[in-house]
Amino acid sequence: MLRLCSWGARQEMCDNAELVVSELFTNAVRHTSSEEVRCTMQLMGKRLRLEVADQGCARTEPQARSVSVDQEGGRGLMLVEALSEAWGVRPDANGTGRAVWAYLA
Repeated sequence: MLRLCSWGARQEMCDNAELVVSELFTNAVRHTSSEEVRCTMQLMGKRLRLEVADQGCARTEPQARSVSVDQEGGRGLMLVEALSEAWGVRPDANGTGRAVWAYLA
């Protein structure tokens, strides 16, 4: 996130971007058998687009879900949803995987 801060982004955006990328990247590693996971970020005016692409080996599409207070995990996409203006999933540009993206204000 050093690059983002060097672009002049506020510290809050840098912190939020770090958490969102961490959650998306961790999901790609844990829930797919991808050999490669890529992350990109693009500053678009006052919005930041983050994207993590994998090889699409997961059985289901990523989605936020409710979890009980006793569960240790499962809150990552709820955090992404709370910190982002919008987020979603699209097929990866190479056609063999998918990309999960998020916009931060």
